[in-house]
Amino acid sequence: MPGAPRQRGDDGPYLRVRDLRVGFDTPDGLVRAVDGVSFTVDRGRTLGIVGESGSGKSVTGLAVLGLHDPGRTTVSGSVLVGGRELVGRPEEEIRRLRGRDVAMVFQDSLSALHPYYSVGRQIAEAYRVHHPGAGRREARRRTVEMLDRVGIPEPDRRADQHPHEFSGGMRQRVMIAMSLVNDPDLLIADEPTTALDVTVQAQILDLLADLQREFNSAIVLVTHDLGVVGQVADEVLVMYGGRAVEHGSAEQVLRRPQHPYTWGLLASVPSLRGPAEADLASIGGNPPSPVDLPPGCAFHPRCRYAGRGGERSRTEVPELRPVVERGHLVACHLPEAERKRLRAEEIAVGARR
Repeated sequence: MPGAPRQRGDDGPYLRVRDLRVGFDTPDGLVRAVDGVSFTVDRGRTLGIVGESGSGKSVTGLAVLGLHDPGRTTVSGSVLVGGRELVGRPEEEIRRLRGRDVAMVFQDSLSALHPYYSVGRQIAEAYRVHHPGAGRREARRRTVEMLDRVGIPEPDRRADQHPHEFSGGMRQRVMIAMSLVNDPDLLIADEPTTALDVTVQAQILDLLADLQREFNSAIVLVTHDLGVVGQVADEVLVMYGGRAVEHGSAEQVLRRPQHPYTWGLLASVPSLRGPAEADLASIGGNPPSPVDLPPGCAFHPRCRYAGRGGERSRTEVPELRPVVERGHLVACHLPEAERKRLRAEEIAVGARR
């Protein structure tokens, strides 16, 4: 409703996603991009969603904002933002929340920013959309303030420049300034450090952490980079084939992973402690087609241990179930004791590699 007050209460998680399913109609059939994903995010906390390309992580983030083509996309389940249900709501109602309550930092800042308009004009427009009573002078002041806040030097001058006049890292800072200009309670960052060198990447991650502390925003970080997740995330959701296969605190998932797919992702990350000539481990095979997901556990065709889970691995979709540690969930048919033994073997092999 126009003029409705912001709901900033602290009763429970700010974002609640339950049994989210997103499908796209294509000539080849229905693409089940997201298939029953659930999670919550509190204010001041960061959830990292990780997985290979095609796992459904970006579609999950976009679905929270309702950024899909309603003519060829089916969305079901529940997405509660600040207690308000977004699934099934009119586009006009969701549009009023975008940029104000929920904002997104897109992966490719050069494509997300309009090349014709100055960056200051684009940030000011995002501000005035949600502050219709604000004049140009106030919008300009707020724009310069945000550019300065994200570390853009000479913000008053650079506000009049165009996207192509900025480096990749500076453009990403502009995108963050635009996303935060209305003090959103939830920020979704889709691969915000892709194609940036490691120094700039570290600066962007530090900036997001600083701004989160200042605004107390909830953050959903979508990435394939487990190193990034390890730096900033409080919780980690691992996705494969549109489904969640592991979920827990960053400490649990990254240091005591329970799913063979997570083991493979971690083994493929280069280590500074290993020899420089060591070969990186890889997960055999390819991710499944979302049009034709395999029956049972979607990972079983690539899993070296699928046979030890019995016929269920090929016929029954595993549910997320708790393990010994509180809050740690895994979707795997292997018994927990067997997973523990196999993980110990994998660690030993990795140490000898």
